[in-house]
Order: sequence, then structure tokens, then C-alpha cells
Amino acid sequence: MPFATALGHSGSARKPDARSTFYVFGSSLHLPVSGSDRLKDKIHIDVSTASGPGRQTLPRNAQAQFYPAVCSIVGGVLSPLLSNLLLDDLDRELERRGLRFVRYADDCNVYVRSERAGQRVMRGLKAYLIDKLKLKVNESKSAVAPPAERKLLGFTFRLTTRVWRVIAPQSAGRFKEKVRELTRRSRGISLERMVAELRRYLTGWLGYFGFSEWPSVLRDLEGWLRRRLRCFLWKRWKVSPARFRELRGRGVGPDLAAQTVGSPHGPWRLSCSPALNMALPNRFFDELGLPSLVRKPIN
Repeated sequence: MPFATALGHSGSARKPDARSTFYVFGSSLHLPVSGSDRLKDKIHIDVSTASGPGRQTLPRNAQAQFYPAVCSIVGGVLSPLLSNLLLDDLDRELERRGLRFVRYADDCNVYVRSERAGQRVMRGLKAYLIDKLKLKVNESKSAVAPPAERKLLGFTFRLTTRVWRVIAPQSAGRFKEKVRELTRRSRGISLERMVAELRRYLTGWLGYFGFSEWPSVLRDLEGWLRRRLRCFLWKRWKVSPARFRELRGRGVGPDLAAQTVGSPHGPWRLSCSPALNMALPNRFFDELGLPSLVRKPIN
């Protein structure tokens, strides 16, 4: 299972063994203010002096003012950095115990061979985090479950003859929410501008989630996206004469165009109808510059 090394992670990790069935202990951690004292031995501040760049440790009186401010920004853009400083000890403890794990910032998955082992590891790590590291474990995000039921960094696993890296359902749901926001008919923008905004979003999204090893999820999302755009245009054409005229102008026969315009079904149902698929084929959106979510094979 190449998940740990391929995605990249902060700190240390041992790769899970793909030949076994695993349970995963996932946890999310919070740094209480009382835990800020542990940062004093770990943080150095880069400063510029008259003689050039230097690396200095804050004096004791400055530390008392600085560290509470550092703790207050946990959960913001510096959270991964502070998590790595605090959880380096956790990485070393997991390695000492010989456990296979993946950690990024304050999210950590530990892989074991059975649910019973997962429960035992969970109890031990909770005690270590709370008693020794003085950290708070997010109980609502911590669980022992098969890997396919947990997610990390937007991905989950699917087991067939091997273990596959798959986009998590929660990530697919957030993708749809963003697309719905960009394709609202009430925005009052042209289709060309809408596709341009979608292209910017999809380029970044694919740069991360295109790493999925289960292409059917990407195909389903791509089909849903094109159907969403067909629905958008059908609503924009509004009245029956305009819809009939648009369908006829795009090569749909008169009988099929009249049947579609007179259909009692709503826009979403009709967005996958033969008439709209003929009038607005995939090639139409490709020519507008809408990127495909499924990478084409290289001949």
C-alpha cells in the first residue's frame, strides 16, 4: 500500500503492509494552552541581526510572551508546523512500538491486523498522548474501523485483489458542493465564463485528487458535472419555443425536440435525455475548455 510515501507526510512513517487486512486507529489532536511549555525546547526563531541572518533562541522573558501567542494560532495556517514540533515524540514512540502509521499534522492513522489489536493500540496511544504529551484527543474523530471506512487527507482505501487508493465520499461531496456554487443559474454569467472558473478549480482539484487509483469515481464525477451544465443551459433557455429552437439548431430531429420540450419531467431528469446529450455532447464542453477528470491513456 503506497499511501504513506506517495501522498507525502510530515514526520516519520512506516508503510502499511498491503497483504493483510487492517484496522485503523485515526485521531485528531488539539493543543491546549497548558501544553505550550513543551514548545520551549523545540522552537527557535530566525532573526536578522546587524551581522546578517542568524538563528537565536528567544530569551526567557520573551518566551513567556511569545508561546501563548503561538498556541492561539493552532488550527490556522501554522497548525501543521506546530503539530510536527509537538508530535515528533509521537512518531518516535510509534516507531519504537513497531507500529505502521501515517501522520500529517495532527491527523494520524495507525494500521494493525485486527479490531482487537486496534482497540488495544488506541487505549495505549490515548494514554500516551494525554498523560505524557499533555494533548487532548478529539473523541468524535477517533475510531477503530476497517481502512475503507476511514479517510486521511481526502482519500480512503478499497480492497479487491489489492489495496486501491480511492477518493473518500466526503471529498466527492465537497467537490459537488463547490461545483453547485460555481454553476448556480442565479449568478447571471455566461457559459464561457462559468467554464473558465470551473477550469481553474478543476485544475487545482485534479492536481491533488487525480492521484486516485480508482478511475470510476472520477468518471462518475465528470458525468455528473457535464449533466449539471446541461441542466444549467436547459434552465437558461427557459420557455418552450426557445428550447425547441435551440434543440433544432443543434441537430436534434423535430419529433424528438418536440417530445423533450413537452416532457413533464424536470430539468435535472431531462439533462440526461437523448435530446440534450445529442444537442450538448461531451465534445461541446471539450471545445469550451472544460478539462476531463479522467486522464487519457498515452498511446
